[in-house]
Amino acid sequence: MSNQQKQRRQSRHQAVSRQDIEAIIDGNVDKLVAVAKELGTDLKNQKLSTSQIRNIFGTVRRIEAIWPMHGSVPGDAEHGYRELVLLKPKMAYQAKRINNSAVRNLTAILTQAIDCVGSDRTKFQRFAEFFEAILAYHKAAGGS
Repeated sequence: MSNQQKQRRQSRHQAVSRQDIEAIIDGNVDKLVAVAKELGTDLKNQKLSTSQIRNIFGTVRRIEAIWPMHGSVPGDAEHGYRELVLLKPKMAYQAKRINNSAVRNLTAILTQAIDCVGSDRTKFQRFAEFFEAILAYHKAAGGS
């Protein structure tokens, strides 16, 4: 791969700004779709496998199941938030273990998104939707 191709690929990841991520987590659905489509396609082009994405996504779904929507059980809300924060080191470990730039890029973006979520369950739901859209666009682009 030429240096020019590497620079273009890196610049696409830098195009996902903190402001874009904050807008997505705050509920901007148009931004969610546009960014997820770009990321999903880009991750497919970087040869990221669906199983590598699903490994992380499965954890997000488990967190979703234990984190109550309306705070009916405060302990569950705290547990859900704790599991979400602990996802960051798990992703960092996976990125290092796999040693693939696509996994590192996805990890960096999702880590920023987790930071925007905080302990807000509604924002977490938007994070989950964003991640699901990335996975869907990755698969639609031919990811395997």
